[in-house]
Amino acid sequence: MEIQQGTSTKAVVKKNRNSLLKSVLIITLLLSFTVLLTGGYWIFKEMAPRPLEVISEKGELILTKESIVGGQAVFQKYGLMDYGTVLGHGSYMGPDYTAEALKIYTEGMQDFRSQEDFKKDFKDLNKDDQTIIRDRVLKEMRENHYDSDKDKLVLTDAQVFGHQKIREFYHTIFTEGDDWGLKSGLIQEKHMPDGKRAWVAKGDQIEQISDFFFWTAWLSSTQRPDDKITYTNNWPYYEDAGNTMSFSAVWWSGASVTILILFVGLILFVFYRYHLGMKEAYTGDNFPKIDLKKLPLTSSQKKTAKYFAIVSVLFFIQSMFGALLAHYYIEPDSFFGIKWIHDILPFNITKGFHLQLAIFWIATAWLGMGIFVAPLVGGHEPKRQGLLVDILFWALVVLVAGSMIGQWLGANGYLGNNWFLLGHQGWEYLELGRIWQFILAVGMLIWLFIVFRGIRSGLKRESDKGGLIHLLFYSAIAVPAFYFFAFMINPGTHYTFADYWRWWIIHLWVEGIFEVFAVVVIGFLMVQMNLVTKKSTVKALYFQLILLMGAGVIGIGHHYYYNGSAEVWIALGAVFSALEVIPLTLLILEAYEQYKMMRDGGVDFPYKGTFWFLISVAIWNLVGAGVLGFLINLPAVSFFEHGQFLTPTHGHASMMGVYGMFAGAVLIYSLRNIVEPEKWSDRWVKFIVIMLNAGLAGMVFLSLLPVGYLQIKEAFFNGYAASRSAEFLQQEPVEKLLTLRAIPDTIFLIGVAALAVFSIKALFNLRKVTHKEEEQLPVKDLAVEEE
Repeated sequence: MEIQQGTSTKAVVKKNRNSLLKSVLIITLLLSFTVLLTGGYWIFKEMAPRPLEVISEKGELILTKESIVGGQAVFQKYGLMDYGTVLGHGSYMGPDYTAEALKIYTEGMQDFRSQEDFKKDFKDLNKDDQTIIRDRVLKEMRENHYDSDKDKLVLTDAQVFGHQKIREFYHTIFTEGDDWGLKSGLIQEKHMPDGKRAWVAKGDQIEQISDFFFWTAWLSSTQRPDDKITYTNNWPYYEDAGNTMSFSAVWWSGASVTILILFVGLILFVFYRYHLGMKEAYTGDNFPKIDLKKLPLTSSQKKTAKYFAIVSVLFFIQSMFGALLAHYYIEPDSFFGIKWIHDILPFNITKGFHLQLAIFWIATAWLGMGIFVAPLVGGHEPKRQGLLVDILFWALVVLVAGSMIGQWLGANGYLGNNWFLLGHQGWEYLELGRIWQFILAVGMLIWLFIVFRGIRSGLKRESDKGGLIHLLFYSAIAVPAFYFFAFMINPGTHYTFADYWRWWIIHLWVEGIFEVFAVVVIGFLMVQMNLVTKKSTVKALYFQLILLMGAGVIGIGHHYYYNGSAEVWIALGAVFSALEVIPLTLLILEAYEQYKMMRDGGVDFPYKGTFWFLISVAIWNLVGAGVLGFLINLPAVSFFEHGQFLTPTHGHASMMGVYGMFAGAVLIYSLRNIVEPEKWSDRWVKFIVIMLNAGLAGMVFLSLLPVGYLQIKEAFFNGYAASRSAEFLQQEPVEKLLTLRAIPDTIFLIGVAALAVFSIKALFNLRKVTHKEEEQLPVKDLAVEEE
């Protein structure tokens, strides 16, 4: 009787503990998104103005809001965010147009005042006279002459001259090319008239994109009303324009490190004090024996094989585009002298394909895995589930092919004013045109419906609405739900506010929700294979989700430091981005436990390949997403680095290292269950894992990281614009490092090619379906509560 009472009391304590974790998670989500949405409201209210009219001191009309909005649309229409950057966001082959325009604008003003006072160009003055002119121009630039009541901006004569210099410079660039990677004659001079689209202005497109670049230079050098910093928090770094690091960037860099150290200690104490890791479900030598021939296989599960074959093919194509991009940094206008390749696939189009295909193949792998595990969760195969799986597959094929064709036509100007609808949006990572976005959203809803049908009976059996099956379902719902924020962006949306929503997709959807989905799926698979207990897994998942969402949601703020958003984002982004390292560190501790499980399984353990990929995920999660992300997210570093090679250093290590490797894990796990066991080869899988990891490590640490170091050094000593110039990329040490990248790139490509061959071969060695629709499957019932 006493024993039963003790056991009951212990069970109540554990149940209360789980209830507490659930409550903490809900509160964390509410607080995090409240901060994020409130911050979005601040961004909306404090956006840099787009004046209805910009006039001279004499009242002459210089440019209009219509021209600024139209210029932003031109920038997007021709895919220039996949070539260079504006306000530090975009690609790294071309210049940062904000920094470049700011330099031209400043030098133009200096020449104007120098001619006015000394009848000489600025560069011909002696140092004392240069100091006089420099100080005068700096003060002139920092003054804000925007009249909010009249919605007008007045420019001084020197500012008007600087604006004209920007127009002249970009007229040359976009007609004759930039002698680097930009084709001559890319932008047509005239807009196609279309009164139905507010973002399409009449007139010269080159003039409008120049006005847009001027506007970004103006907001980056003009102080906010009643403040001492510019709309971009003094970015980009350029002393002649008065842009030096703000106090907030220095203070919050130090504060974030201090708070990180404090929270590391607190969270590790809680983690070990309350045993919040997963616990093995076996003891001693009682490792669960898995006979793959006896595992159930349904029609819908077998049909996922073609998903994974497509995944590997898209991965290979995407990697080949990446190799072409790497080559362009050495030979920007051809491929080993072959000009027509560059004419068909210039850098901006190739980069758009490279990014979009990465999202496609990774997402497809995860969708395929969701379809595969659904019958295991629900315990049966719903009627006509296989038909829905086929429909979704062909919808994805149409989406990939159609969107890529649309991107190519749109970026080349062949779609006219329909570029946003049928071509591409012109935002990095959101290249999909609006029609293709709708198809993607519908496809994800179909996928969610497929998953729901498969797990519905399991949901009904699980009494705990916060149990493992429900967690899996909630994370699946979040995948399509968070993508719908992509529809908040239109071509006429203010650049800063559009960037706010864009990062909801890149950071919250790709880096946040998919990571949550991955963590839950890993927990589910561990329980399904009888490797860990369900009770400890649910508890560990809640703890990990609290940390991931608590730091990750507000941590999105590190993308808002210098895009025209309020200074408060420096504090929020710095602190919470730093804290993101903690859950990533804990995940590698879990990975070590998973490695021990795999080792305990011995030679007969069939999922060694999956665990090799999962261990890779954990390592790259810490190194790529955690360490390298922490490095560039410190405001004091980001001020000089924003939009340089250290960003793709972090990007490749986290995107491929975490999400790509996890896609490999779910691909190998699913194929292992649907391929004939005797046709399987772990040696192939080990070779693939080694080549992918070795290639990625070489790419990141032998090439991208050293170039990033040289580039931030260049920015520190010579200004940000110099670090983003073609001249920097043509320096001998930089060219050698970029050429050296061919070695790890080749190693990586061999691994990708091997994965493609392996996945395609699997199509011809599939097991026979062993269970028909509506039959109960002999799998572990995860809806049953553990005692």
